[in-house]
Amino acid sequence: MDALKSLLPFYSGSIKCIFIDPPYNTGSAFSHYDDNLEHSLWLNMMYPRLELLRELLAEDGSIWITLDDNESHYCKVMCDEIFGRNNFVANAIWEKKFSPQNDAKWLSDNHDHILCYAKNKEKWRPNLLPRSAEALSSYKNLDNDPRGLWTSSDFSVKTYNSEYDYPITTPSGKIINPAKGRCWQTNKAAFQKLVDDNRIWFGKNRDNVPRVKKFLSEVKDGVTALTIWKYTEVGHNQNAKKETKEFNSDEVFDTPKPEALLQRILTLASNEHDLVLDSFLGSGTTAAVAHKMNRRYIGIEIGEHAKNGNREIACRTRRSVPKNSAIVSSASGRIGFI
Repeated sequence: MDALKSLLPFYSGSIKCIFIDPPYNTGSAFSHYDDNLEHSLWLNMMYPRLELLRELLAEDGSIWITLDDNESHYCKVMCDEIFGRNNFVANAIWEKKFSPQNDAKWLSDNHDHILCYAKNKEKWRPNLLPRSAEALSSYKNLDNDPRGLWTSSDFSVKTYNSEYDYPITTPSGKIINPAKGRCWQTNKAAFQKLVDDNRIWFGKNRDNVPRVKKFLSEVKDGVTALTIWKYTEVGHNQNAKKETKEFNSDEVFDTPKPEALLQRILTLASNEHDLVLDSFLGSGTTAAVAHKMNRRYIGIEIGEHAKNGNREIACRTRRSVPKNSAIVSSASGRIGFI
C-alpha cells in the first residue's frame, strides 16, 4: 500500500498497462505471499490497492489481473465497482496446464482467469496480435491476381433480405441460389461490381457457390485477440518454472507466469516506451518481458524475500536481452523496484 501511495505524486494517470498476479487465496500459503487469507480479508486487502492502481492508470490505460476460480468472480464484482462495469473489457481464459490431474477430487482444473478493465473504455483500444504462420497459410493466390495473396469467405448470410435473394449464374453457366433461409451479402448490382473487380471466386472449375475474396494487403495488419488463450500460444506453468529456474535457485518464487503470457498482454495493452506497472512482481517476469519489448516499467515486491528476490529479478532483467540486441533501443525501459 505505502509503495503504491508513494507512486501517486509522480505517476498518477501515467501508467499505460498494469499487470498484477495477486495471491489466489487458495489455502496453499506460499512462503512469500499470504495466500491463505480468509475471504473477507482477501477482499479488504485487494480493494484499496485496486483503488490506488486505478488512480495510477492513464485515461487510455488498462489493468490485467490473473486469478483462479477461488476469487476471480468476487474480484470482478469488486472491479465493476472500482473501475465501472462499463469499463470491463474481457475475462480471458489461460490454459495453464496441458495434462489432466487424475488425482483431482472433482474436475481437473487447468485454467486461470485474466480479468481486463480499461480506465476509460471509450479511450482504450487493444492492439492487434501478429498474424500467425498458420493464419498466413490460409492466404493464397489461386488465380494469380495482381493484388497478391487472398483468402475467401462465404458470400451468403443468415440474415434474410428478399432484395438479396436472387439466382447467380456461374462462369460455367450453372445457376446457384442461396440456401434456404439465407440470402447473398449484397443486391444484384453490387454483386456484379464485385464480379467485374475479380473479387468473387467460383472455384477452380468456375461452377462453385460464390465466395468473396479478401486480400492480405487490404486487411488489418494483425488479428483481434480471442478470449481463450491456449498454452501452445502463451505457455503454461511448466514453461514459467523452466524460464525462472536459473534465477530462482532458492525457490523464492513458487508460481511464476510464462514470458509468452506477459508478452501477449503487453502486446495488446502497450506500445514502445509506454509505462508498465506490476505491484506483485514475484519472479520478475513482467520486468523481463517489458525490458525485451522496450517498455518502461515499475515493479513492487514486499517482504523479506524481496531482498534476495529483487537481486534475482534485476539479474534476470539485465540478462533477458542479449548485448547489442536490436529489440531494445538506447531508450529502453528503466528498471524500477520498490
